Amino acid sequence: MTGAAYLPKPVPNLNSAYTAATKLKGESPWVYFFIREGKGLRRLLIIKTGTTFASLCRQHGDFEDFIISQIGIPVKDVVVAPVYISKTIPSLRDVSAVIITGSHSMVTDRQEWSRELSNWLKNIRITSVPILGICYGHQIIADAWGGVVDYHPGGAEVGTVAIELTEAGKKDVLLRCLPERFSGHVAHAQTVITLPKNARLLAANSFEPHHAFVIHDNIWGVQFHPEFNEAVMRTYIEKERVILQQEGHDLERITYSLTDHTYGRRLLRRFITLAQ
Repeated sequence: MTGAAYLPKPVPNLNSAYTAATKLKGESPWVYFFIREGKGLRRLLIIKTGTTFASLCRQHGDFEDFIISQIGIPVKDVVVAPVYISKTIPSLRDVSAVIITGSHSMVTDRQEWSRELSNWLKNIRITSVPILGICYGHQIIADAWGGVVDYHPGGAEVGTVAIELTEAGKKDVLLRCLPERFSGHVAHAQTVITLPKNARLLAANSFEPHHAFVIHDNIWGVQFHPEFNEAVMRTYIEKERVILQQEGHDLERITYSLTDHTYGRRLLRRFITLAQ
């Protein structure tokens, strides 16, 4: 299997495009390189659609690190495909599950790598591999399957918010691990305006009508961030403080809303068990 692996420090010339992007963006000090693994090894594939703030990377790692930490999975059992740089996605043949990360990019920007990811999603419609999209991943899945994504008419949703399961969500094989009303960390400007026709709504709140959905009982999207914790959220709010104030957000209310919880960890670990 061709996959990705971590190295503890940048290695020049191993992947020049990724190394250059790391220097420009201040990304976490990991370089991905492609290796051939032994037969029969099945791993979690994380499709990385962007990188977080450099200061946050230095403190807590990047999007894939948040996911790995919440699940508690060994790095050796993970393949990371940074599609926003390499546009390369390993075969699903030896992949047990797929998680598509969040991003600072917008689905409606229609960047080339994002269009290619959307096409990839369209071409794997017949698969039993569990797939979970988070925030941007949630939106790109909806977009690929015929839904509508755009800026939320009410503006950005930021903080820790209450989310409720629908009747379908209470019965869903993944989301039923959560209570009927649970907390979720959120930081998004765009949203799924219209769900794909074959999607079932699993969770929502008064602001965000499509917080979670499922397609074919094995492809999920969640608008909230199960990989975030309170510390990550506080850093996001601090980095976006000026923009949030300019948009008229109540920073005191948002900061007060922040609470740590285990619902995100519970969801991600449940997702991994579905792949076993």
